[in-house]
Amino acid sequence: MLVNAYQHVSMVVQCILLATIIGVLVGVAVYRSPAGAAIATALSSAILTIPSFALFGLLIPVLGLGVAPSVVTLVLYALLPIVRNTIVGLSNVDQPILDAARGIGMNRFSVLTRVELRLAWPAILAGMRVSAQMLMGIAAIAAYAKGPGLGNLLFQGLGQLGGANALNMAISGTVGVVILALVLDALFVLFGRLTTSRGIRG
Repeated sequence: MLVNAYQHVSMVVQCILLATIIGVLVGVAVYRSPAGAAIATALSSAILTIPSFALFGLLIPVLGLGVAPSVVTLVLYALLPIVRNTIVGLSNVDQPILDAARGIGMNRFSVLTRVELRLAWPAILAGMRVSAQMLMGIAAIAAYAKGPGLGNLLFQGLGQLGGANALNMAISGTVGVVILALVLDALFVLFGRLTTSRGIRG
């Protein structure tokens, strides 16, 4: 149980970090272009219309069983909130602030990294929190592709319904996912307080 719980949360956190890198890069690339932002948002939204079982099924023949299809699926599902919030956060930075930054000699890269991304960080973090909560549930389905995590307990229990301890295993897997989701969300709140300046938090 503890090993499955550790593997579950570890996979989710790593996928969130990877999705954040990809999502922020995409958001930075398109936020100044309404058409580009609309396309990026539409593409990442389209991924969520694919049932998770179907996506796993499509990836298994290509990537095989185990960690690879699990990670790819989770990263794809995590992209929409992060991409959308990155675009919204960067687009909502006040123009006078940007003008002031340029006025003191900052180049485009410095303005982006030292001003825009810092001001957009609360929005980006909010997208990460939403993605994390989604992935905690979807990661349980990774057991379908022989992926790690609490889904193995859940599927094992469901597969043995009527047998000894089958219901207990299914319930343990489900409750474990809920508890881990709540703990991870609390850690995101704490992380946000530590990484967001008091002035930005208001």
